[in-house]
Amino acid sequence: MSENVRSYTDDRSRTATIDEDESASESEGEQLECPECGGRLENDTERGETVCRDCGLVVEEDEIDHGPEWRAFDSKEKDEKSRVGAPTTNMMHDKGLSTNIGWQDKDAYGNQLSGRQREKMQRLRTWNERFRTRDSKERNLKQALGEIDRMASALGLPDNVRETASVIYRRALDEDLLPGRSIEGVATASLYAAARQAGTPRSLDEITNVSRVEKDEIARTYRYVVRELKLEIQPADPESYVPRFASDLELSDESERRARQLLQTAKQKGVHSGKSPVGLAAAAVYAASLLTNEKVTQSEVSEVANISEVTIRNRYHELLEAEEQVQID
Repeated sequence: MSENVRSYTDDRSRTATIDEDESASESEGEQLECPECGGRLENDTERGETVCRDCGLVVEEDEIDHGPEWRAFDSKEKDEKSRVGAPTTNMMHDKGLSTNIGWQDKDAYGNQLSGRQREKMQRLRTWNERFRTRDSKERNLKQALGEIDRMASALGLPDNVRETASVIYRRALDEDLLPGRSIEGVATASLYAAARQAGTPRSLDEITNVSRVEKDEIARTYRYVVRELKLEIQPADPESYVPRFASDLELSDESERRARQLLQTAKQKGVHSGKSPVGLAAAAVYAASLLTNEKVTQSEVSEVANISEVTIRNRYHELLEAEEQVQID
């Protein structure tokens, strides 16, 4: 009796499985075939519709699109628009992978938090700060990278210079170059080196004005960092200073172009050898402004370039002499 019941149950379960498979295949067939002409259906993702390829019948509409709302036409644009969090950066001590708790005591709707909630958020901020800087190396990095960002903002340097300066400082920290030197000094030297590498140099006086260390210490630390890390830094080109000086003095494009010509002539005659590139650039801008009949005084150029008027006068005469020699030749 029990064997008959068992065989009957097995037959029932086998029949049910077959029926389910048939119904599933039928439903798939219904979804793939047009109910009017029996043609093949396809999904129109742009309009959110399921249409028949043969007769054009719209079988379903207003479908839910689970993809992003933006469109991308190449892989680079797709990576830029993809929402997977902020990219990692060397400008933050934890490379931007930590959590930041905002300082505003407000909820998502802009309402003020209660006293108990404010105390809780303050405790969370305190513990978050402690976890972000768990050892001396991270505290060192946090202070140094903050200094680099502050000085770069004051000097108007772009993000690529800040990123390079952060990498140089990290290398100096990893190779144990900081003992006996201040964090601010190494950070300033790293920024000075990065600006020169990127072709947007700043003079040592300009760096000193925004730094918290003396000029002699910056120069000494810079030479040490460049030597130990074997950084390849070319001498600063005077022409790289011309656009910034011309912009600060509100000179025309013609004056800027004339200043570049004067510097190129000076290079041909070897006048630039052993001279400060900042002084040459300032003198070229001053000379170009006179040649193009734009009124700029030596004191204005001196204030913009942060060098003395005597230096501008000396380099000015040398540039004009080189220009005259080229015209005579």
